[in-house]
Amino acid sequence: MTNYISFPGLGIGEFGLNEVAFSLFGIDVMWYGVIITIGIILAVLYVLNRAKYEGLTQDDIIDYAIFVIPLAVIGARAYYVLTSLDKYDSFKEMINLREGGLAIYGAVIGGALTTLVVCLVKKVKVLKMYDMLVPAVMIGQLIGRWGNFVNAEAYGEQTDIFIRMGIRTASMSEAIYVHPTFLYESLWNLLGFLLINAYYKKKKYHGELFFMYMAWYGIGRFFIEGLRTDSLYVGPFRISQVIGIVSFVIGAFCLVYMYFKKGKNARPILEIENSNKNKEVEKGE
Repeated sequence: MTNYISFPGLGIGEFGLNEVAFSLFGIDVMWYGVIITIGIILAVLYVLNRAKYEGLTQDDIIDYAIFVIPLAVIGARAYYVLTSLDKYDSFKEMINLREGGLAIYGAVIGGALTTLVVCLVKKVKVLKMYDMLVPAVMIGQLIGRWGNFVNAEAYGEQTDIFIRMGIRTASMSEAIYVHPTFLYESLWNLLGFLLINAYYKKKKYHGELFFMYMAWYGIGRFFIEGLRTDSLYVGPFRISQVIGIVSFVIGAFCLVYMYFKKGKNARPILEIENSNKNKEVEKGE
């Protein structure tokens, strides 16, 4: 199916986007899946690069990826299905990913729980691993949202602001102009990634980047979700808004608490760990 998109306030006229990227053995491969896969690959490459700073090998990261990625996808689907049960008539429909329906929060929760288990098995500090993963998660999120762009979904209320996005699908006689909330979230994640990544080597304790992510993404998602027209609800509440504000409160509280506990002049944890490693090497010699 082709969707027609425009950004008149930016001088971009209407253009068509086909949801199908290509066909393989008679099966349509959707741009949504291709874009999400690209995001996952770049996220894994980021973590592989960061592993050296945390004393982990690339084999360790591959071990995590084998478990975390599939279960994150399962979590994304489960979250969506559990908040949209009235849409499905059978279990087969619930597990049919080709019909769409993935939720970022479900992927984050599923990935975090899987990482926790793998860390316990491999005897790796959980918060250290979370710090490695959250910038990668933001890469996946900022790229993955462009899958929503191709599908002309995850947009907001109608508006006339300069950055408004025009959408016209095959079933629409004329375009509607809406908040491009997919773009808002993608840019919010990009900014968060740049800030957190720049701070990475300066972190004062394991878990600091994880708390930053919780606060940053949580507050951003809270406000962006309020603009959307396709939110998932539990009762009268937009569930992603609830989780967003709870994440912000927990993340912000932990950051403030640890700031006063560690002191503003605390040395970066990576600097301390590297110094201790050098001392151990010198003793061994």
